Amino acid sequence: MKPTDMAKEGTEMTEETEHMIEKNGAKETEHVVSAGDTKEMRAVILSGFGGLNKLRVTKKAMPEPQEGEVKIRVKACGLNFLDLMVRQGNIDNPPKTPLVPGFECSGIVEAMGGNTKGFEIGDRVMAFVNYNAWAEVVCTPLDYVYNMPDDMTFPEAAAFSMNFVAAYMMLFEVANLREGMSVLVHSAGGGVGQAVAQLCSTIPSVTVFGTASSFKHESIKDSVTYLFDRNADYVQEVKKISPEGVDIVLDCLSGENTGKGLGLLRPLGTYILYGSSNMVTGETKSFFSLAKSWWQVEKVNPIKLYEENKVIAGFSLLNLLFKQGRCGQVKTVVEKLFSLYNQKKIKPVVDSLWALEEVKEAMQRIHDRGNIGKLILDVEKSPTPLMASDSTETSEAGEEEEEHEGDSDNKERMPFIQ
Repeated sequence: MKPTDMAKEGTEMTEETEHMIEKNGAKETEHVVSAGDTKEMRAVILSGFGGLNKLRVTKKAMPEPQEGEVKIRVKACGLNFLDLMVRQGNIDNPPKTPLVPGFECSGIVEAMGGNTKGFEIGDRVMAFVNYNAWAEVVCTPLDYVYNMPDDMTFPEAAAFSMNFVAAYMMLFEVANLREGMSVLVHSAGGGVGQAVAQLCSTIPSVTVFGTASSFKHESIKDSVTYLFDRNADYVQEVKKISPEGVDIVLDCLSGENTGKGLGLLRPLGTYILYGSSNMVTGETKSFFSLAKSWWQVEKVNPIKLYEENKVIAGFSLLNLLFKQGRCGQVKTVVEKLFSLYNQKKIKPVVDSLWALEEVKEAMQRIHDRGNIGKLILDVEKSPTPLMASDSTETSEAGEEEEEHEGDSDNKERMPFIQ
């Protein structure tokens, strides 16, 4: 064994012992540590923008809470299509690499910085994080941390935060969903799509039109009123049922679907763009796909909106939280959602659980549009050996063969844990 490996092993054993002491109620002692004594943790690292080979699990220094921050021992992390776009560098103003991806997690409060009220060590919480969520420990400002309902599991909490908050705010804060209205949602089988369907069911007489890959229809057909294949001419199908169109369009695809969505709106209807997954075709960023998607977006004429009494909006939950300072408004929404959860009116749909070392396979499942509900990284889950072999720090795998999206259901790479 190399000296560096022995040092790492000794550090890990020390960390594990200290964590066991903390769990038994002992106070955490503050002390100054040298570089060789720095606590370490496992984390998913994105070494650069590109394909799946840019991801690996390695050790890095464990963060400590600063003023106003909460330190969380992570149990579960959410995986979103946005994370795939981040990996490709397919977002505006991407951060510098290397970085730890991930924007949401759940776990147990392990320590707190100064001026933190409302939490105690041992609390079960879910949290938003401005990157760094895919790790054993995160630190985040207390404004982004929420005590979980007693009956909620850690995977449910990690599946809850981004999807249900985004769905609720789009439906009720932006589009003002009311009794008797109609909603079109794309990717109805995904995490946000299923959250939208459940929230619509809490309002009487709401009609939900959904699009999804054909192999998902049997599993999700009861969650929406009408379901169409994602590759079909859904505009004509919707108009056969509702000639006047719909009141709300929730679009995570962009491209040509923008014009279609605007065309389907009734007077006083609202179109909301909250994603652009059509820009993703292969494993790495495609400038052709970006250009094609941008070219297909209908150029909106404000005068036409005025004449047709239509509303067009955009929604980014992360920008609302981390750039626009609306954490108070989001907290109010979280409290409303927890109330609905406690009333058993909503429940996150978890597609599957994955170890950190299986992050590449999990991300491929999202790329293939294979998930129904949310994919979760379970920090304590043991990886399947054959699958985790190329996600570790010692990986020498080259660029994986690019796969284009498809609708077949034969791309599952492991038995999934529901």
